[in-house]
Amino acid sequence: MGSERVTMEHVAARAGVSRALVSIVFRGVAGASEATRERVLAAARELDYRPDTRASRLGSSRTRTLGVTFAVGHAFHGDLLESLYTHADAAAYELVLSGVTPSRSEVAAVETLLAERCEGIILLGSSQETAQLERLAARLPVVSVLRPVPGGGVGVVRTDDAAGLRLSVEHLRGLGHRRVALLDGGRIAGAAGRRRGYRTAMRRSPALTEMVLPGGVSELEGAQAARAFLGLGARERPTAVAAFNDRCAIGFVDVVRQAGLHVPGDVSVVGFDDITEAGYPHVALTTVRQDAERLGAETVRTLAERLDGRASAGGSGTTRPAPVVIEPELVVRASTAPATRRGVRS
Repeated sequence: MGSERVTMEHVAARAGVSRALVSIVFRGVAGASEATRERVLAAARELDYRPDTRASRLGSSRTRTLGVTFAVGHAFHGDLLESLYTHADAAAYELVLSGVTPSRSEVAAVETLLAERCEGIILLGSSQETAQLERLAARLPVVSVLRPVPGGGVGVVRTDDAAGLRLSVEHLRGLGHRRVALLDGGRIAGAAGRRRGYRTAMRRSPALTEMVLPGGVSELEGAQAARAFLGLGARERPTAVAAFNDRCAIGFVDVVRQAGLHVPGDVSVVGFDDITEAGYPHVALTTVRQDAERLGAETVRTLAERLDGRASAGGSGTTRPAPVVIEPELVVRASTAPATRRGVRS
């Protein structure tokens, strides 16, 4: 065909059928015999024809697409996307991604997905107000991943954040640490649960001393937390910290080491997420692992069951699915050690 774009008309001419029959074959609907279907597919292979899926969706009552908003540069969101792609493909859905950046809001990202006629929307770590999410969920099925949303019609798939911080504190307490600080995530999705888990675990033992330092999602915010940590007097400085996430923990460790302190000799550090970098030999970060594979699987299952059920029920099926809460796991590496190592005392 040279440089000319191959169209359905070309396939129809090669197969000796009408364009309408070619369309029926590629839409997978009734109306073409098995022999005709095979002839059309053989012609498409010979011509290296690729269907225009966007155009075909415009003519169909269903698009079988799921929209996903995610934070560009958020390492754990990348892990989640890999799982979402795997399970969406297995369920015969396509993903449409729309990124959130410092200059592009989540609302704008959602509007893009609505314009693409997505059947359902997946929000990774949403920052929208609950009322906004409820309004969106009144239009189409929505699943909030990593963030709880009380009541209403928004589906939820998340890790038990409070349980994760309890694991961190219990691990550090078991190593003999008594001054354990939290590098807090502020208003970020999941931060409130992690704060609650930290405080619950710390208050179980009157021997433990609480301290909350501003943290965040990035290495830069971890570095800022480290400078606040270094500004404390030696007698009040924590001997261990539990960070909001792995990137925050990695930034903290970098600055502390540059200041001449040892990790874990002078301060033990625990992250959260278990991103790929946490397992690198030169990082070896003890962390709370979120199960990205299962989070993705449950998210797609939740939406697919609701969408396919609604289609088969003729448009009903607006009941909110039960929230899915997945237990985290502590992964112990080399960034934590007993409080007495290298002469450190709690």
